[in-house]
Amino acid sequence: MKRINYLGFLSVLSLIAILGWCTDNPGLYGFFGFFYYIRYFWVIPDELFRLNVQKAATFAFMMEMLSLVPFVFFCAFILDGTRAIPVSFGLSFAVAVVAFTLSLTVLEWKERKEAAND
Repeated sequence: MKRINYLGFLSVLSLIAILGWCTDNPGLYGFFGFFYYIRYFWVIPDELFRLNVQKAATFAFMMEMLSLVPFVFFCAFILDGTRAIPVSFGLSFAVAVVAFTLSLTVLEWKERKEAAND
């Protein structure tokens, strides 16, 4: 019995980018980046993989929380009051997604490097 790696379902979010093409909203094209996660459908979710995902998610959450306040102040000075909060939340979400992806990639790279040394 093969276990499903649920991290692969993040690739479904890349379908939102098609709405950007249909509605002429280029702001949605960034969702194409979630297509990267389709590769996890072929990764067996063992204990070390789950630990790496937990580490990457914790790091991403902390990065999002730490980046939210500076983004709120920055956007409050740059943008008008009605757009500052949504833009700052969007930017901090983008920071979290990038931090999660990069940290998970680094952790997988370290795991692969250590496995090659054995």
